[in-house]
Amino acid sequence: MSNVVKKELPENWAWTTMDNISDVVGGGTPKSKEKRFYQNGSIPWLTPADLSGYKEKYVSNGARFITEDGLNSSSAKIMPAGTVLFTSRAPIGYVVIAKNEICTNQGFKSFVIKSDKILPDYVYWWLKGSKQLAESFASGTTFLELSGSKAKQLPIPIAPLEQQKRIVAKIEELFSHIDAGIEALNKVKQLLKQYRQSVLKAAVTGELTKEWREQNKISLDEWEQTTIGEIALVQTGKTPKRSNQEFWEGGTIPWLTSSATNNDFTNEADQFVTQAAVDSGLKLFGSGTLLLAMYGEGKTRGQVTEITFQATCNQACAAIIVDQEKASNSYVRLRLYENYEETRKAASGGNQPNLNLTKVRDITLPLPGMVEQSEIVGQVEAKFDAIGRLANELDIQLLKAEKNKQSVLASAFSGVLN
Repeated sequence: MSNVVKKELPENWAWTTMDNISDVVGGGTPKSKEKRFYQNGSIPWLTPADLSGYKEKYVSNGARFITEDGLNSSSAKIMPAGTVLFTSRAPIGYVVIAKNEICTNQGFKSFVIKSDKILPDYVYWWLKGSKQLAESFASGTTFLELSGSKAKQLPIPIAPLEQQKRIVAKIEELFSHIDAGIEALNKVKQLLKQYRQSVLKAAVTGELTKEWREQNKISLDEWEQTTIGEIALVQTGKTPKRSNQEFWEGGTIPWLTSSATNNDFTNEADQFVTQAAVDSGLKLFGSGTLLLAMYGEGKTRGQVTEITFQATCNQACAAIIVDQEKASNSYVRLRLYENYEETRKAASGGNQPNLNLTKVRDITLPLPGMVEQSEIVGQVEAKFDAIGRLANELDIQLLKAEKNKQSVLASAFSGVLN
């Protein structure tokens, strides 16, 4: 047995390996081009991707089913209910128990328990806390993979059956409390997101500075209803030919793509072009320019960032150069944050809807005077700072909760919990 685990065990416990308590079974994949291997299939077939984000202990099927012909054409094998299914690559460490007969692709090393003195649930919880252990047995260059021979050598501490039952019950009791806490923390995180959006809404409707206006004898009627195009120059960039090394080799001029909009501010570039590329028709945008992503089906389209240096960009970005006598960059950026969902809806096209410069220019902008814009930005930033601090604390608590789970498992399999 491996020397990876040398913990002293309680009386009547014993270290063994997975091959002593189970048959270790791999999986297989029928040829994807053969429709008869999948069409109208009735045999549940599981892949590691099916378990991404999966939180239940039992699984009955994956996203696809295979036929009898598909099963016979591959190395996949039907395993009985109660089999502990363990992903052995991409990634290592997902674990579930088969609720019914099932088969898997080759991304699994599954354990068919051979003795009624071993609870599948007990093995499940041991493997749940053994991701790093399994990875230490794996090998590979492109990605780690746990081979069948190594999976057989995985150590496991075996307690008497009655203690196994108590350990499983105690783990699940404690995990239910921890999970309830995690759920509550995640609900608060969601409420913070909603509160952040409500702050932005209040900012651009005048609600946030209502008292401030009363104190300064300013009326909401003084706000102007305008558009981005009326208070800013809106342009875009392009992508110099990749095949022309003169445009790229030795470049020192920052060139940005829509990925820059993942951050509120962009302080550096990942790619650079040459002066020849700029001379060929690229526009340079100064510090303070707002970049709004016009392309992207994911969350990117509609995002905005403010650049803090001179740069150029590709055609997926709208560069918004705000007239500083009419509006501040910070206030316009807040409006674009607040209008994110509406901006996305304005996109058009087939499989991948996009914005264009006209639609960016047409984004409406409720516009107070410059002094009130400054007051709005200050109040929003103060509230966002408080939201950020609370969000960070929630993340710390969530991390602690996950660590508590690992502590529970470590205690359980050293005999402390039974």
